Amino acid sequence: MATSTPQKYLGMTPPISTAEPAQKEIQATEQLVTTLKELGLFESEEESRKRELVLGKLNTVFKDFVKKVTMQQGVPESMAAEAGGKIFTFGSYRLGVHGKGSDIDTLCVAPRHVKRENFFSLMYSILKARPEVTEITAVSDAYVPVLKFQFSDIPIDLVFAQLDRSTVPDDLDLADDNLLKGLDERCVRSLNGSRVTDEILRLVPNIDAFRIALRCVKLWAKRRAIYSNVMGFFGGIAWAILVARVCQLYPNAAAGAIVSKFFRIMHKWAWPQPVLLKQIEEGPLAVRVWNPKIYPQDKAHRMPIITPAYPSMCATHNVTVSTQRVTTEEFERAADIADRIMVGSGRWVELFTKSDFFSRYKYYLQVIASSKEAESQLRWAGMVESRLRQLVMKLELVDHLELAHPYIEGFEKICWCLNEEERNQAAHGQFPPPREEKELDMSSATQIHTTTFYIGLCIKAKDPNSNAPRKLDISWPTREFVGMVRSWDKFDAASMGIVVQYMKSVALPPEVFDEGEQPRPMKKRPKSRNRSNPPIEDLPAKKRRASFTEAVAISGDGYAYTRLNGISDTNSKEPTIRDGPEEIGSESSHVPSLQSGVDAHDSAGSDANGSSVNYSQAVLRKLGSDRSASPANGSFNGSSPPAAISSHTYAQVGGMSGINVAMSRKFPEIKLRLAGQQPRTGETIGGSSGAI
Repeated sequence: MATSTPQKYLGMTPPISTAEPAQKEIQATEQLVTTLKELGLFESEEESRKRELVLGKLNTVFKDFVKKVTMQQGVPESMAAEAGGKIFTFGSYRLGVHGKGSDIDTLCVAPRHVKRENFFSLMYSILKARPEVTEITAVSDAYVPVLKFQFSDIPIDLVFAQLDRSTVPDDLDLADDNLLKGLDERCVRSLNGSRVTDEILRLVPNIDAFRIALRCVKLWAKRRAIYSNVMGFFGGIAWAILVARVCQLYPNAAAGAIVSKFFRIMHKWAWPQPVLLKQIEEGPLAVRVWNPKIYPQDKAHRMPIITPAYPSMCATHNVTVSTQRVTTEEFERAADIADRIMVGSGRWVELFTKSDFFSRYKYYLQVIASSKEAESQLRWAGMVESRLRQLVMKLELVDHLELAHPYIEGFEKICWCLNEEERNQAAHGQFPPPREEKELDMSSATQIHTTTFYIGLCIKAKDPNSNAPRKLDISWPTREFVGMVRSWDKFDAASMGIVVQYMKSVALPPEVFDEGEQPRPMKKRPKSRNRSNPPIEDLPAKKRRASFTEAVAISGDGYAYTRLNGISDTNSKEPTIRDGPEEIGSESSHVPSLQSGVDAHDSAGSDANGSSVNYSQAVLRKLGSDRSASPANGSFNGSSPPAAISSHTYAQVGGMSGINVAMSRKFPEIKLRLAGQQPRTGETIGGSSGAI
């Protein structure tokens, strides 16, 4: 009986080439290492030793924690010490590709009698009491619960897992799949980080070449703003698996050649063909393993990169239509540069040019999360960030929108506000001048923390054979997103705010640009007498013009500030940014009734410039029923709106999800009182009295 020949290579397929590196590839690798050192990607020996000391102390602290929990259950001290406990590193530190100031992903493994609740209470208290530990935060409700802190100025992310065994010895090996038996999903996920990292290292033929290549690819991905799992791009593990796969295909290649071949292979990869380092394995658990033949959700993954450790999962399930396109374009750009480098006509530093995200698009969405407390802002901004991918996916469904490109980082700001107006301006990204705390009257001053995210909007080119006007309506995605984040069980309307507003590139704030960078110049379009309305780029420019805003103010008064513009553009070659809920002049758009039993519909008119204007009949009845300017049926014609809404007005409505009022650019502000709040009479808004 014939016996099968054992596989002599690592990976799913035989290598493409086992050739030794050519001299030019060795030179390119040396140049790459020099460039990476010049860019500060390698830490000093002193910092490396400091990390080792910190990990040693952390291991001792964790063993003491396990011992204390064991003794609390009545076990004698002499026996409690035998319970053990062990820490494992994973992520970039375990892979050997960490840089200066990077965090250490650390796993704490405890025996069965030590619970997660003990870890997030007692372990938290023990760490917080140590003088070397600062900035400690417990994120116990995360997908992978974690303690985040600085230990002697070294950032640490500490996750926890308990094994179904009475002790955890120092020689424990996490590679044994049977260790996963009897564990809950959070423990399996926590253990998987370390197991995946170790398996990647085991499946790489040349670890030194792998590490240099991975350092290069990670730096490139960060500079090109495509390094973020939460935003729908690839995270650290996904990039490591991709580089490891190319190393398997060229097991003897130098790091420079690995990088060059990496970009070309990934640009030409036949997605959704998965990237695998080995065959997917079955295991002892009744858990789901990635399988697109069985699970429709797995089949829907656009760029599947599969983790090698059991249970295998897709590390890139967050990828969207837009992020796939952006990533593919970046692969192509990098491949062209790398090809030039390998023939001696390019330099490695060209690969790491900063992303042109803030000059690439004409239009952007700005998402601002704000809070009054630093700790609550950390949680709130993190929650908003984790949901931005949902907004991107909803935007991808909008007609005439070709791409919704999220930026991978938020921009944080802290300011002191003296009154409600300044607080609301800060929540909308318009900050007061810097102030010193000692100069303030603390009885009225409020500190506002904001984190601002951006999504670039690429609009489809207009069909040259069509003269039909186009409408870009983003009200539904933005309203859905605001409602989704506000439904968070820890959302506090009195201290947290969320704003989504559209802006042109010329209105981007200076903090998004590095020194010397400039926003994209906008071409001026000639005015046409044939237009009833100017296109959006010809509208009067303001410091911060937003044609649409979904917002919840953080003033604590229960107000939501919403700016809605509907601009009809029938002649412009550029699509109109139409952010109202319905096309201007449409039959109806529903607004929550202002009075019980009142069915509210819109009626149409036009302003002095000919722009269509919709006003809710319910608003007219409530705010203009006693004004002669408003007919009984709530409609009007002519150059002026009803007196009731000719200035800033407000109405009580049934919450943000029901806001559906369209107004012209001439009358953009409506102050809407949230459901559950009683209106106050005689209030002054913008200098005018608006009694309800």
